[in-house]
Amino acid sequence: MIETFTTYAQPYFWHDATGYSGLVVTIGLLLTSLLIGFILSLPLSILRISHNKWLSNSVWIFTYVFRGTPLYIQLLIIYTGLYQLPIIQFNQILNSFFRNGGNCAVLALALNTTAYTTEIFAGALRSIPAGEVEAARAFGIGRISIYAHLLVPAALRRALPAYSNEVIFMLHSTAIAFTATVPDLMKVAGDVNAETYRSFDAYGIAALIYLCTSLVLIGLFRLLEGRVLAYSKPRKN
Repeated sequence: MIETFTTYAQPYFWHDATGYSGLVVTIGLLLTSLLIGFILSLPLSILRISHNKWLSNSVWIFTYVFRGTPLYIQLLIIYTGLYQLPIIQFNQILNSFFRNGGNCAVLALALNTTAYTTEIFAGALRSIPAGEVEAARAFGIGRISIYAHLLVPAALRRALPAYSNEVIFMLHSTAIAFTATVPDLMKVAGDVNAETYRSFDAYGIAALIYLCTSLVLIGLFRLLEGRVLAYSKPRKN
């Protein structure tokens, strides 16, 4: 039984014909999209709570579109729809970028998580008491310094529990990358199923890998929350 499991599980962990294992590709998609989404969402969340309606509404439209449509459709539009546009077909750089399924998958995942993370961070920024900002201004601290040293760090701490859920959601969302011919866990599971006709084993192993990866991520976030949010816990006498 162990030998059977090892035989079926090998393509998920060890190098396949593409040179990368399914798990490595999935983790790569996750980390890359999360990094891009995190970097983009920080300034967008600040614009989202701006008193300038043009800026705030522009960001709202972006987040509404990507949160209001299925990620699967977003990937199909980016992978197959955009390539039909003349500006992409006749531009060598764009043509090369959108012909790569991995690039399209990362772009779709990154834009999607940017939209959700922007709203998470914006909500955390709104939850910061106005008195803290007023106190900082009273000490003569500039607007940029207030955001850099007060608002953004405080918002990141408050948003950590919600952001951990977004990370787990994005891990599960990487499963659609196989649609763009990306050799992730789901693509490997489909290949194993096609070769063995043992659907329960093929997709069951993939489900276990996703489950174990989720447990690792949850554990890491719990440790991080324990350190970052320790100040909010009641003190023991």
